[in-house]
Amino acid sequence: MKKLSLLTQVLIAFTLALVLGLIFKEKMAIVQPLGDLFLRLIKFIMAPLILTTLIVGITSLQDSKQLFSMGGRTIAYYMVTTLIAVGIGIFYGVVLSPGSGVKVNEPQGTEAAQAEAPTFVETILTIIPENPFAALMDGNILQIIFLAIAIGLGILFVGEEARPVKRLFESFSTVMFKITSGVMVIAPIGIFGMVAPIIGEYGAAVLMPLIKVIVAVGLGCVTQVLVAYLLTVKVFGKMNPVAFLKGIAPAGIVAFSTASSGATLPISLKNTQENLGVSKKTASFVLPLGATMNMDGSAIYQGVAALFIAQFYGIELGMAEIMMIMFTATVASVGTAGVPGAGMIMLTMVLAAVQLPVEGIALIAAIDRVLDMFRTSVNIVGDAAAAVFVDSFEKKREKKENHSISA
Repeated sequence: MKKLSLLTQVLIAFTLALVLGLIFKEKMAIVQPLGDLFLRLIKFIMAPLILTTLIVGITSLQDSKQLFSMGGRTIAYYMVTTLIAVGIGIFYGVVLSPGSGVKVNEPQGTEAAQAEAPTFVETILTIIPENPFAALMDGNILQIIFLAIAIGLGILFVGEEARPVKRLFESFSTVMFKITSGVMVIAPIGIFGMVAPIIGEYGAAVLMPLIKVIVAVGLGCVTQVLVAYLLTVKVFGKMNPVAFLKGIAPAGIVAFSTASSGATLPISLKNTQENLGVSKKTASFVLPLGATMNMDGSAIYQGVAALFIAQFYGIELGMAEIMMIMFTATVASVGTAGVPGAGMIMLTMVLAAVQLPVEGIALIAAIDRVLDMFRTSVNIVGDAAAAVFVDSFEKKREKKENHSISA
C-alpha cells in the first residue's frame, strides 16, 4: 500500500480536527498536549538549524574575492528583493486584514510583553550577543542570526585554514536536516493537537479568514513579479519583460507543479541560458545560490501570515514590530531555504522575534501546500531575474577588460 504524502496526512489531520472540534467543542482541549509537543520540537531544532544552515549558506561562496564581485551583487540583490517581498506581504496583510474576521483573547502575558517591549534602536543594539552561548541557550533568534553571519564571514575570509570548520558546519547542517525531517513526520499529529482545541473553542468562523490569506499571498506574488523582477530585467538587462516571462515560463510551471526549487534547478539553468541569454558561468553560480538563499515567495507569505496571526489574536503591531518582521524574514530566508518544512520553520522564527503566538501557525498549515506552489514559482522567477541582473554587470566588466587589453 502506497504511503500517504505529508500533505495528505496534514489535510486529513486538519479535517479530523475540524470535525471533532465542532462536535466535542471545549472537550477537545484534551489533545492540546499533542500540539504543545510539536511546538516544543519546532523550538528545539530552531537554534541549531538557523546557526548551521545560515553559516553554510554564507560559506557556499568560493572565496572572499568572489564575495565582493559576483557574490556581492547576487547576495545584495536577493536581500533587497526579499525585503521588498516582505513589505509587499505586510501591505496586503494590512489592506485585506485576513485575520480580522475573528477576535480572540490575547495569550496571557501578551500585554505585559508589549508594554515592556524595547524601542527599535534598543532592539538593533541587542542583536549583538554579549554571550553567544547564552544566545543559543535562550533561543534568541536575532542574536543567533548575527552569530551565524559573523562565523560564516569569518570562515570565508580565513579561507583554506578554516576548511575543517566549514566541513564541520556542513556536516552539522546535514544532521539538522535529518532531525528536521523527523520532526516533520509528526507534523499531522501536532497540527491536530493545535487545531482541534481552537476549533472547539471558537467554532468554524476561524476558517473564513484563510480565503483572504490565499488571496493576499497570490496578489503579493503577482506584485513581486511585476514590480521587482520585470523592472530588474527591463532596466538592467535591457530585456523585454514579456520575453523574460516567456523564457522562464517552463521552469515556473515545473516549480508550481513540484513546489520544489531544487527539483526545478536543472530546467531553470537550461531556460536561463538558452532562452534568456545568461552566460553559463553566471547561471551556474547565481541559480544554485538562489536555491540556497532566495525565498521571496516565502517572504511574502511571512508578511501576510504574521499580520494574519496578529489580527486573529487581536494584537496591535507597531512600526518597530513591523520593521523587525521585515528584518527577521529577510535574514532568516538565507538560513531556511531548502530545509524540510522551511515555510513553517521560517514563520516560527518571525513570530518568535516579535513575540506573536507561535501556535497561530496551525491555522494556516492546511493551506500551506497551495501557498507553497505560488511561493516556489516566485522564487524561480526571482532566481532568473537575479541571473539576468548579475550577468548584465559581468558582461560590462568583461567588455571593459577586453577593451583595455586591445587598447
